[in-house]
Amino acid sequence: MDTEDEFLIGPPHREVLDQVLDKWSLSVLSELCERTCRFNELRRAIPQVTQKSLTATLRRLERNGVVEREVVSTRPVAVCYRITPFGKTLRPPIDVLLAWASVNMPAITRAREAFDAREEAGR
Repeated sequence: MDTEDEFLIGPPHREVLDQVLDKWSLSVLSELCERTCRFNELRRAIPQVTQKSLTATLRRLERNGVVEREVVSTRPVAVCYRITPFGKTLRPPIDVLLAWASVNMPAITRAREAFDAREEAGR
């Protein structure tokens, strides 16, 4: 993907990263790393997500092999979601990104404030 002189993110990589690191996917993965959940449990755990967005997110994650869906034959029929062993391999790189964000949040805040001040001054 990259060398010391070059940093490239090609279309296949971009597509996967977009699907795995978007706002709802990270929230879903955070929940599923802790426990298996039914659809409505995920909706309650992530109250900002719409039913449509949650369904689409779960389908993308399932398609990428990160989440598995199990239909449980109860009355009424239940659907449970769990993270796959492959999906669990996402935890370390996501933890690194979260640690980076935590360490650098003061610098990010200063940069945002400086940017906003320049934008406001330019109006």
